[in-house]
Amino acid sequence: MNLGELVSALNGFASLSLAESWDNVGLLVEPSPPHTVNTLFLTNDLTEEVMEEAVQKKADLILSYHPPIFTPLKRVTWKTWKERLVVRALENRIGIYSPHTAYDAIPHGVNNWLTKGLGACAATPLHPSAAPSHPAGGTHRVEFCANNTEHLDTVLSKIKTIQEISCLVTLPARVEGEEQTRVSLNCSQKALLEVVALLSQDNLYHKTEILLLQKPLLPHTGMGRLCTLSEPVSLSDVIERVKNHLKLPHVRLAMGAGKTLDSPVKKAALCAGSGSSILKGTEADLYLTGEMSHHDILDAVANGVSVILCEHSNTERGFLSELRDMLAIHLLNKVNIIVSEKDRDPLQVA
Repeated sequence: MNLGELVSALNGFASLSLAESWDNVGLLVEPSPPHTVNTLFLTNDLTEEVMEEAVQKKADLILSYHPPIFTPLKRVTWKTWKERLVVRALENRIGIYSPHTAYDAIPHGVNNWLTKGLGACAATPLHPSAAPSHPAGGTHRVEFCANNTEHLDTVLSKIKTIQEISCLVTLPARVEGEEQTRVSLNCSQKALLEVVALLSQDNLYHKTEILLLQKPLLPHTGMGRLCTLSEPVSLSDVIERVKNHLKLPHVRLAMGAGKTLDSPVKKAALCAGSGSSILKGTEADLYLTGEMSHHDILDAVANGVSVILCEHSNTERGFLSELRDMLAIHLLNKVNIIVSEKDRDPLQVA
C-alpha cells in the first residue's frame, strides 16, 4: 500500500478526533513521496534500540503507540535521542505514525484490552467521548419572535448573508395572545456573535433564546473504564489475574483503608498508562492503572479504594499483539505487520 492509503486506513480504524486535545497523534514523520509500505512495525515506545530493530527488519512505517515527537522540535540534529529518531527514520525512508489516546478511547482499544485482565465484567467508559461534530450543524441554536413581518424579511435576508448559518426555519406563533413569527436557526460560535449583534439593533425582537447544542456521546467510547465484575472476587485473585494478563511477575499494591487481600472486588476502575486524572473520585473497590501520583494514591486509600500499579507501559504493551491481528483484518492482509521484540518497560526491579 502507498503511505497515503495506509494512513487513511489507520485513521479509519481509530479516528484521530477521539484523541485528547493535548495529544500529538497521526503521521509524525513522512518520507518524500512516493512511499510504499510493505512492512508495518508496531511498538509501544520508539527508543533508539527499537528504531535499530525497525531498520534491520526493513520497516516502511512505524506505528508507535506513544508519540516520539510530543513537544515541538526546534532543530533536527544528532544531539538528542528524539532528534536522532527523526534523522534515522528519514535516512532509512521510514514513516512514523502515532495513535496514542485515540487507541485509548475506541471500543476495541487499549482500555478494552486491559479489562480482560479482570475476568468477565461489564465495562463502560469513565469519561465518554462525544461525536466529532454536532448532529444538525452549528454549535448554537438561536430562537426569537418578531411581530413585524415586513421588517422580519429584511432581517432574515441579512441573516442569510452570514456564513455558518444552517437550519433556518420560520413558524407562525402566538405570544401573549398576539400573532407573531418564531424564527429558529443553527449557527457557529463566530456566527452567533453576528446574529446577536443584528438582533440587538431592533427591539422588535424579543423572547430570544440561545441554546448550546451538545454533541452526542459515542457508545462504548471514551477514556478509562468502570468495570462491574460478573461475580465478586477477592483482591488477591484480582492481583493474580492482572499479573497473568500482563505477563508480569509482580505489581505494586496500595491496600484501601480497612481492606485486606480477602476483601471482595465487585467494581474496578481502570485506565491504561497514567490514570490519576481519569480515575480520581470514581467510586470503586479498586483502581487499576500503570502509575499514579503519591498523593492521589493516598486519597484513594483513605477512601477505601485499593490501587494496583503495573508501571506505565506495562498496561499498554500487551495490546500490540491483539492490534496486529485486528489491523491484519482491517488492512486486508495487504501489509506485513510485525511487533517489536526490543520494546520493553524501562523500569525493572533491581
